[in-house]
Formats: sequence, C-alpha cells, structure tokens
Amino acid sequence: MNRYPFWKYLVLVAALMIGVIYTLPNWFGEAPAVQVSSGRATVKVTDDVRARVAQALSSAGIASDFVQFEGNSVRARFNDTDVQIKAKDAIAKALNPDPANPDFVVALNLISRSPQWLAKLHAFPMYLGLDLRGGVHFLMEVDMKAALAKKNDALVGDVRTLLRDKGIRHAGVSKDGERLQVAFRDGATLEAARNHLLEKLADLEWQTTGSGTELQLVGQLKPAARIAVQEGALKQNINTLHNRINELGVAEPVIQQQGLNRVVVQLPGVQDTAKAKDIIGRTATLEVRLVDDSAEALAALSGSGPVPFGTERFQERGGQALIVKRQAVLTGENLNDAQAGFDDQHSPAVHLTLDARGARIFKDVTRENINKRMAIILFEKGKGEVVTAPVIRGEIGGGRVQISGAMTSTEAADTALLLRAGSLAAPMEIIEERTIGPTLGKENIDRGFQSVLWGFAAVAGFMCVYYMLFGLFSSLALGFNLLMLVAVLSMLQATLSLPGMAAIALVLGMAIDSNVLINERIREELRGGVAPQTAIHLGYERAFATILDSNVTTLIAGLALLAFGSGPVKGFAVVHCLGIMTSMFSSVMFSRALVNLWYGRKRKLQTVAIGQVWRQQAAAPADAQ
Repeated sequence: MNRYPFWKYLVLVAALMIGVIYTLPNWFGEAPAVQVSSGRATVKVTDDVRARVAQALSSAGIASDFVQFEGNSVRARFNDTDVQIKAKDAIAKALNPDPANPDFVVALNLISRSPQWLAKLHAFPMYLGLDLRGGVHFLMEVDMKAALAKKNDALVGDVRTLLRDKGIRHAGVSKDGERLQVAFRDGATLEAARNHLLEKLADLEWQTTGSGTELQLVGQLKPAARIAVQEGALKQNINTLHNRINELGVAEPVIQQQGLNRVVVQLPGVQDTAKAKDIIGRTATLEVRLVDDSAEALAALSGSGPVPFGTERFQERGGQALIVKRQAVLTGENLNDAQAGFDDQHSPAVHLTLDARGARIFKDVTRENINKRMAIILFEKGKGEVVTAPVIRGEIGGGRVQISGAMTSTEAADTALLLRAGSLAAPMEIIEERTIGPTLGKENIDRGFQSVLWGFAAVAGFMCVYYMLFGLFSSLALGFNLLMLVAVLSMLQATLSLPGMAAIALVLGMAIDSNVLINERIREELRGGVAPQTAIHLGYERAFATILDSNVTTLIAGLALLAFGSGPVKGFAVVHCLGIMTSMFSSVMFSRALVNLWYGRKRKLQTVAIGQVWRQQAAAPADAQ
C-alpha cells in the first residue's frame, strides 16, 4: 500500500543529484578576474585575443586559473587581487600598444570560483542583481514621436525624388503632423502619382481629398509600418547601447526592453555613474569620403612623402593605411537603414538606404568618380576608422546603395550593424536612475542568507517538535525543495535580487504548509480509528486535492505579478512561481518516498511518530431510572 515502484526512487535520486550539481556553483563564491572586451565598435573579440592574453600572462610570469573566450569577451581568473592588478597591467600593455587609442577595454572583474568540470556540465551560479552586487540602474524612455517624425521627414524627400524621377509634376509636398500631403492641379496627374507611389512606397496608404484644381494626395504610414518603425528604433537603440556599454567592461549587463518604448539598463559592479552616463549617451558619427589615389597619396602611404594637403590618414579594418580626403560626401544623417543581404552574384553584401538629399548627392558623386574608391568611416570619441572602402563601379541612383566584395555573411551583418549603430535611432531620456554601493550589496546578501537560514531552521524545528518523525520527513522535503529551487534558478541563469531572496524565504513557509495539511489529514484518519498504514495512504491521497487547489490559486496570483509587474516585482514573481512548482514535487512525492521507505516495509504497523493524536472520548451512558 505504502510502497513506491523502483522507478520513482530513481527519478527522485536523479533529481537530487541534478539539484546538488547545479546548486554547487553558488557556494564557491567569486574570484578576482580580468575581462577583455572590445574598445571600439569596429574591433571584435575572437579566440585569437584569448591566445594573445594567455601569451601576455606567460611572458609576464603570471599564473592564472584559466583564460577563456566566452560570448564577446575574454576572461582570466586569478587567486588574489594583487595578481589580478599585475595581470591587468600586463594584458593592457600587450593588447593596447597605444594607450591613448586603445583597441580593447581591460577591466577588473569578479567571476565564479566554481571548478571547470562544473562549467563543462553547464552548471553556473545565478547572476546577482544590482541590490546584491552593487552598480547602477537606468530606466530610459525612447521618444517614439521623434522616430516617426524622422521616418516621415525621410518619406517627404523620397516622395519628391520618386515623382521627379518619374516626371510627374506636382504643386508641392509637405508634412502635416504624421501625414504627407502632395498637391496636384488635375486628377489624371494625381492618379498617375498615386499608382507610382503605391508601387514604390508600400508602407504608405493614400487617400484623395479636394476637388477641381486643388487636389491632394494624403499619405500616412500603415499601422503595421508604424509598429515596425517603433520596433526598429527600439531595437537599434538597444544594439547601440550594447556597443557602447562594451567599453565599460561589465560582465553581465542587463539591457532589455520594458514595454513598448522603454529600455532598462543595469550595470552590476559599475560605481562611476558619471562614466556610465558618458558612455551610454555618447554619439558616434558616420561619414562617406573619397579615397585619394594620387601620386602624392601613394608616396605618403609608402613613407616617402608627407600626407597631401586636404587629406587624412586612416586605418582600414584589416590594418592597412588609407589616405582619405577631408571633405565628407555624406554623413550618417543621410543614412536611413543598412541591412545585410546578397548581391546579384549571390555573394554577401550590405544594402544601404539613403534619404532624398543623400540619394541626390550620392548619384552625382558616383557618376563623377567611377573606378575610384569610396571610404565609409565611423567616428567615435573624435577618432575615425574605415569600416569599408569599396570601388565605385558605376553611377548609383535611387537612394539604394550596395556594398559588396570579399566579405562573409557574418562580416556583412557586422558591417550593417556598425553602419546602423553609429547613433541612436531616436532620442532617449533617462527617467530613473539608481546607484547601489558594493558594501550595501554585501550586506543585502548576508541579510538575505540569514533570513533564509533562520527561517528554514525555525520551520524545521517547529515541525520536528510538533510532528516528531513526520516533522523530520517534512523538514527534509523542505530542504529538497530549497535545493531544487536554487538549482532551477541556476539552470535558467536567472538574476537573483533582494526581492528574489525574500521570495525564497516566503516559499519555505508556503511549502511546509502542504506537509502540514498531509500530517493533519493522517492525524484525522488515526483519530477515526483507521489502521496506521491505511491512515498514511488516505492522508496523502485526500490531502492532495486541497494542496493542488491552494497551490494553483497562489500560482495564478504569481503569474499575474509576472505578466504585469516589472523590475523587482517581476524578480519576486519568477522565484515565487518556480518555488510553488518545486514545492508541489517535494512536499508530496519526496516526503512520501521517505515515509514509504521508513514505514512501508512494516507489515504490522501499530503506531506512527506523528505527535499527539487526540482521540474523542466515548460518551458516558445515561443513569438508569
């Protein structure tokens, strides 16, 4: 009756082992480390950088636990902070020969001390939020009206260019709010323009107003196109923020969308708010210039002559020097979009979309400079680097430019991102700012740990006193629940915050409630005179429905917090919901497995250690008359 099949015990043992393995990394703490990340948008961190870091440490005679390439950075772990500081100086000297123009950001950091065999099993510790580790938090709002206005401004120029190229005469193109207005003198011209614009500008819907000689074609972005513009602006801003925050060397920055027009930026470990603001708010500009291929420029490249007047020397991405004219043909303000794709020969390419003014200038410049090179330069902090320098093969009109050559699909995607991420797609404003010191973060960790520890001890002590051996089983099930919850959070790589630790303490109190219901149900059956083995069986069976109802209703409340909450509320809700699910597994299945192991083998069970069972006394017989 009270026996589990062998496979259930195997499931529980496997769950226990998984829980132990994925909880272990959280107990090793953090070790000092040096992190190497990209210092400029045009510099990528690859496995070659890891080899250079390892060589730099070896040459300096500095021992490290390991040097690994992970994500977009290289990390080297050390035993103490003294070695960490020496390693930082050695790595910075090897990777950045010119300190005034660094290619890489070499920053001090903290990473887990867990052994490598756990990392190979993908067992990593939970990330710590700002309130536990310290750092800065920004809540930024994107000006979506400005994004739509920028799009409409570009569309005004596109409409003028399209009608002029087609030879369709109009009486003026203007913008009224989010509507484009094109005036015409006769209906035939209006209809021809309408058909042409419908074909070329599929994102706009057009309506005809007016009469006689005062006809107007009114265009407006379709709802789907409006949403696409807003989503594109938000995505580009997030990509730009990622590129900029790389310079801070933050190990686990949180840059995520919140709602339709807000972005949350959390930088754990960063205490310099002014520097963080400077990096986040910095601007990068894009310029298109012509390459100087004169004899004087070639002599300057070979080192036998000075740089010609009116030119500058820049470095290409491959490291080669290039002499470029100072006068900019186009700037990033003329670029509407850049996307990776393929050319007519099915080779990777980058497709650029220019606004009307940029299209006119580009058409004239390419017509006059066929077979010459054109450099696209990205400027950051006053220093420029050539992203690409293609050869002009012919006149390029229509505002759509294609850059192709010896590049892979990955390089094409990277180049498109660089061209898009030169500046923000729409202005952003910091509407909330918080700074938390590392000392306060350590105090929060200690207090959170103490609250969970003492809460667990108090609950376990009460259960053992009140329910005796069944209380011990319940306490062991509670420990199993805590183990599984931490393991699941670690497997999901969740970010643990102070509200999350509060949720863990709350889950402990809620999880033991299921075992209280089971124990009281068993007591009730024993009071009714049911045999001990039957009482245990009925207690678990009949209490399950109540446990399920209470946990489902609590889970619904947690899901509501998860769906509609934000920030700390969401962190609390995640731990709360996961804790409810693990408590269902531990309080019912794990505790019963312990009871079955202890009592299930006894055929003639007389009593169970579940505390005092109060039996109702039989009523006394009435006095005889």
